[in-house]
Formats: sequence, C-alpha cells, structure tokens
Amino acid sequence: MAGSHTLTFTDTDFDAEVLQSDQPVLVDFWAIWCGPCRQMAPVIDSVAQKYADKIKVGKLDVDHNPQAAQRFNVRGIPTMLLFKSGRPVEQIVGLVPESRLADVLESHVA
Repeated sequence: MAGSHTLTFTDTDFDAEVLQSDQPVLVDFWAIWCGPCRQMAPVIDSVAQKYADKIKVGKLDVDHNPQAAQRFNVRGIPTMLLFKSGRPVEQIVGLVPESRLADVLESHVA
C-alpha cells in the first residue's frame, strides 16, 4: 500500500533507515484495517513524490512491526512522526489534508 516514492519501514530496519538517516524522515504509522490510514495513503504518496529530494517518506505497518510503534508511544493511527537527527521532532495524529502535512515538512527542510 505504498507508492513508488514511498518506502516501507520495518522494526528490523527502523534504526538504519530512520534514526541513522542523514535527511529528515517522515514515518506514517498505519494498519490495513484502519480506514483513515487508507484515506491518508494517497496524501503520503503525494508528499513522498513532492519531497523525494529533501525528505525520506515511508510507512510502517503497526500490526506487523509493533516495536517501533511502542518505542515512540504511537497510541492511535494514523500517526505521522517526522524524525531529524534520529529524534522525533513533529507528530501529527489522524487524517489531515496534504496542505497541513506540507506546512509541517516545509518548516524542517532547507
């Protein structure tokens, strides 16, 4: 359930792909059964395409990868966390328009 520019993160590769990344990383914590998560999918894919050269964008299925969600206290989905230098710097919970997500991302890119 990811577009061509949207990565898939797992508990196994989370540290290497997200926390050790040289660029900001937006992680969409989601699950297949979550209606709002499915509604956010095209928004995440659009953002991934528009920011492909500035921000890494990916999805993490919380049902198959519960450790990262627990580690960062993700209690509801969809939850989007923006990581910079290995730390979460922004959190957006719930279904939001692309413009809201873009505003958050713009404040963290050069």
